[in-house]
Amino acid sequence: MVEQVNDGRGSIALIVAVVAVLSVAGGLAWWGSQQGRDDATQSAVGLEVKTNSIGMQFVKLPEGRFIMGEDAPGRGPTREVSVGSIYMATHEVTQAQWMAVMGKNPSEYKDSLRPVEQVTWLAVQAFLEELNRIEGTNKYRLPTEAEWEYAARAGSEARYFFGDHSSSLRRFAWVGVSNGSRPVGMKQPNPWGLYDVYGNVWEWVQECWHDDYSGAPGNSRLWGGGDCSHRVLRGGGWNSQAEQVGSAVRGSYPVNGEDMNNGFRVVLAR
Repeated sequence: MVEQVNDGRGSIALIVAVVAVLSVAGGLAWWGSQQGRDDATQSAVGLEVKTNSIGMQFVKLPEGRFIMGEDAPGRGPTREVSVGSIYMATHEVTQAQWMAVMGKNPSEYKDSLRPVEQVTWLAVQAFLEELNRIEGTNKYRLPTEAEWEYAARAGSEARYFFGDHSSSLRRFAWVGVSNGSRPVGMKQPNPWGLYDVYGNVWEWVQECWHDDYSGAPGNSRLWGGGDCSHRVLRGGGWNSQAEQVGSAVRGSYPVNGEDMNNGFRVVLAR
């Protein structure tokens, strides 16, 4: 079976396969074993890290300004955007974490250490509502487009956070692979300690789809309006090619659409 993800109103074919199931308990144990490694990485860049009750790690991003977008159809016009300080999840939400909150795993490629996929934008909202209830807060949400791109760039104005050439991409991203996503955190992070910002799974953000950035605000708050039957995805997926991923790459998908190439990353607002 072949499905489509709409990348800036273009399409990327996705190939379905099934892999073995790993236990949720094993996944959560792995997260505990990784914490020391990840904390060391984060301390190296001097950013504060928080870990919640289900093992989700968040790095505190500094407030700042950046040039958002690039000179390409659907990714401009470029503009300067101001971003407040937020906590961004260091990893895409895993299947183990989804199971800990929602009790069942919708993913096609089942593995507790891989990112959850086959989750609609609407299902992600239900996950966030339940996570907020479990954690006794109302601060967990999806990032806005501007927050996501600011985090992915980590201070860079190049196509990728490491430069404009894709020769080093595979050091940082699962792209151009078959048989689905891979366990999170296996590649090198960006300078702010965020893993898999390119490839692995496309990441839902909060906004409704706009064809380009005409009229977009100069801050990172949620941009209203647009086509709310579709929501924005960022970053590219496991079967994307190098030219289909990058800090400014964006796509859209139906709000109630499931796809084995779509997952998400969480923000903890301050």
